Parts: sequence; structure tokens; C-alpha cells
Amino acid sequence: MTNDTFYGYHPLVNMLYFTVVLLFAMFFTHPVCLAVSLICAFSYSVYLGGKKTLKFNLKYMLPMLIFAALLNPAFNHQGGTILTYLPSGNPLTLESILYGIAAAVMLITVIAWFSCFNEIMTSDKFVYLFGRVIPALSLILSMALRFVPRFISQIKVISNAQKCVGRDVSNGSIFSRAKNGIKILSIMVTWALENAIETADSMKGRGYGLPGRSAFSIFRFDKRDAIALIYIVICAAYILLGSITGGLEWRYFPTTQGTWTRSSADGVLPGLFIFLTYFALCAMPLILNVKEDLKWRTLNNSGLKI
Repeated sequence: MTNDTFYGYHPLVNMLYFTVVLLFAMFFTHPVCLAVSLICAFSYSVYLGGKKTLKFNLKYMLPMLIFAALLNPAFNHQGGTILTYLPSGNPLTLESILYGIAAAVMLITVIAWFSCFNEIMTSDKFVYLFGRVIPALSLILSMALRFVPRFISQIKVISNAQKCVGRDVSNGSIFSRAKNGIKILSIMVTWALENAIETADSMKGRGYGLPGRSAFSIFRFDKRDAIALIYIVICAAYILLGSITGGLEWRYFPTTQGTWTRSSADGVLPGLFIFLTYFALCAMPLILNVKEDLKWRTLNNSGLKI
């Protein structure tokens, strides 16, 4: 994603950002935090993936969210506000419905953030960050991130090739489809093994594992990266401080109760500023992209050449 501004930042900035937003998305259950994280993750994923990602989110993620939200009240009957009784005799409570919605939003948000992480944190960035600390693990993870899309692409090529000779899995009886599927899988496994041997020979030829071997890197930590790193650290520290002091306190059982806004006189950081800071943190990549787009349009309209 070379057209994404945040993609061009240093891998340390990218990694720290996604680590912070993913941890906050998994542990903060306040409705405002859940809504902010979901909106920002959804918007950024659509910005990175375009219409394809938008269709995927509407086709798969939205039904998953609705299903997960409806699943919790069917099995969880805790809560003090009883709305009605199910045919089984168990109560349907308002708290179980709200908790189901919160859990579903959290699930979808984490998936959306991971999709953005997969677009921004490429294998070379991962190896750059962890190659010296955990070389074996970083190599395995980078190879997995690289080979999974390649395997998906290759199996499509094999399936199309088999389809041209009438040996695909879409026609014929169940046994013939199974036979053709096994054939495609066998070809795929053979290709994967050959690819693994070629990769091992290539790594050996390039001196992988030899002492004193250097690694090429195009990443440089500059002033722009330092400003972004400080921005993330300050926002994260303020949000954590607000959470520790109770500014993000929220519970769903036995009754729904929590903080929306509090004054500093109560010993709690102002809730509104915590939410605004959380939004500023989650929307950081979008803000950077909008800023660069506006700058490009301004220069383009003024007739200046970049």
C-alpha cells in the first residue's frame, strides 16, 4: 500500500501503533471506546482495501456482528432488567443483549484492525524489527505472512488449470469431485514442497545463519517518525492514566453502569477528553492520509509541480 501515508512510516511506529490500538480494543469495554475503535478500524480498512474491502465487510463482517450479538442473549441470562421470558423459561435481560452487542463489536473491531495490520506490517518490516532479537521466529512469521497469500493464489491457478481439462470440483458426482479435489491438493502439496526446497537453497546461497552476516534495510528513523512515536506514546499514556483513575469504568452485570463524563474534582480525568484522545489515537492513520490528500490537492490546484 504505497499510496498510504502511514505505510511509509518507520516499522517501529507502525508496530507500536497497532499494538496499542489492538490491546485497547480488546480490553476497553466502554461503549464509547468500542464505537470509536470500530468506526476507525472499519474506515481505515476500507481506505486500504477500497470497494473490495467494503463489500467484504458488508457481506461477511456485518452478518457476523449480528449473529454474535444475538448469540449471547440466547445462552447468557444474567442481568437485573428482565425484558421477557424465552420459550425455555429463561429470562431475556437487557444487560445480556448489551453485553452481546459489546462482545460482537469487540470481535469485529479486532478482526478489522488485524486486516489493517496485515496490509501495513509487511514481512520485511517484521524481519527488520525482530530479525536480530528473535531471528528464527521472525523468519517463520514473515514466511507465513508471505506464503499464505501465495498458496491461495497458486491453488486458484491449479484449480483453473484442472478446470480446463474437466477435472474441477464443480462438476460430476460426489466421488468424482472428491477425486478431483484430492488431485488438486496433491499438486498443491508438491508445488509447496518444491518451493520450500528452492527457498532453502536460496537462503543457503545467500549465507543465512552465518556469523557476521549483515542485512540490507531501507528503513530510516527520521524526525517525522519521532513526532509520530511521541504522539502515540502521549495519547496511550493519557488514555491509560484515565482508565486507571476510573475514567473508562463500565460494567454490564448485574446492571449496566459506568462513567460517561466526570470532573477532575472526583479524582478522575475528564471523560470527554479521554474519548477525544482515544479517537485521535485510533484515527491517526486516517488523519495523516487526509492531511496528505489535502496537501496534494492544494499543490495541484496551485499549479506547482512536486
